Amino acid sequence: MKILVTAFDAFGGEEVNASGEILSRLQAPADSILVRQILPTQFIKGPEVLYARLAEEDPDILLLLGQAGGRSAVTPERIAINCMDARIPDNAGYAPCDIPVDPDGPDAYLTDFPVRAAVEHLKAAGFPVAVSNTAGTFVCNCLFYRAMQYVRTRTAHRVLCDFVHIPYLTGQPHAENLPELAPDVCAATVQTLLDWAAQYYSETAKERS
Repeated sequence: MKILVTAFDAFGGEEVNASGEILSRLQAPADSILVRQILPTQFIKGPEVLYARLAEEDPDILLLLGQAGGRSAVTPERIAINCMDARIPDNAGYAPCDIPVDPDGPDAYLTDFPVRAAVEHLKAAGFPVAVSNTAGTFVCNCLFYRAMQYVRTRTAHRVLCDFVHIPYLTGQPHAENLPELAPDVCAATVQTLLDWAAQYYSETAKERS
């Protein structure tokens, strides 16, 4: 089994991106190969780099990590919408306003990753997680939409794909009075999610064949 996990570089004038910090701590689940990729926080180039890596690696599982300052838990996403609407410019200076990710694409993609089951498993183990029904309208959502578009239309086999938002990490410079999550706790949460996803993929292999 091959797993591709991505994260973003720092953006918005910040020095680090929580998703990149967590990515560096992840380990490959049993009987799997883990491939890591840092993506530029850019509406156009981010998906381009992802598509190139997908074509090269052809993973079975694709997990996309991003930072969501203001959230207090690790939040797997259910849906990516066909909209780019930036509060701030991306790292290339691009700030789209009410522009579709793909004018010819569907309004949204719902992931077939079992988000609720994964979250309940993690909650039962005491991890800080919650289901999210919005990935926003910035680069994270754009990447999620493009990733779902790729795995639905360009792969010969089923690829399990989801986006996971990471809160600010304790000690990470950011605006005051926003929630933080200890790096060790956040990393353990995402690692357990990744391990669970790998086990789920293996257990459902016969259903996909």
